[in-house]
Amino acid sequence: MSGPGRWKELAVEFLQDCRVFTVSRATARSPKDGSDHSFFRIDSADWVNVVPITRDGDVVLVRQYRHGHGDITLEVPGGMVDPGETPAAAAARELLEETGYRADDVRQVGTVNPNPALFGNRLHCFVALGAERVAGIKNDEREETVVEVVSQAKLRELTASGEIDHALVLATLHFLDLMREREAAAE
Repeated sequence: MSGPGRWKELAVEFLQDCRVFTVSRATARSPKDGSDHSFFRIDSADWVNVVPITRDGDVVLVRQYRHGHGDITLEVPGGMVDPGETPAAAAARELLEETGYRADDVRQVGTVNPNPALFGNRLHCFVALGAERVAGIKNDEREETVVEVVSQAKLRELTASGEIDHALVLATLHFLDLMREREAAAE
């Protein structure tokens, strides 16, 4: 049994710059029958999510309005990786900007493709251990975050109840669980 083949990209047409992403139309040739088809792609910088855990073991979350959803969400801090910035530096920066917290131990726990049907970028998932409040929140004019610190038991309740329903946040929390399982198995 053979699997699917790679499509040959023939052309890419830039359609729209939407500030945080661009939209393009790609024309690609099918490896199966040689026919050409158009596909739309959203191009964006890579993203980061970071799960800040305080010295007491609590988790720092942010509430913010999300325009796509049209409502307030509860999630971990995160955002875009700026040009020339490493994902780890972006995670530390987003943590400080959105929450006023800083952590000395920021480690990557995983990477995922947000939606391979539409996106080519990656989400880099981090945990920030020993997070401490060191500054005020520094939101830009397009965002407003409110910090909520919850126990890890409460975090599980919030995901189980669906109050935390952002798929990329849930993926980040899953990577955190996998990290903990690996560490427990190594002991």
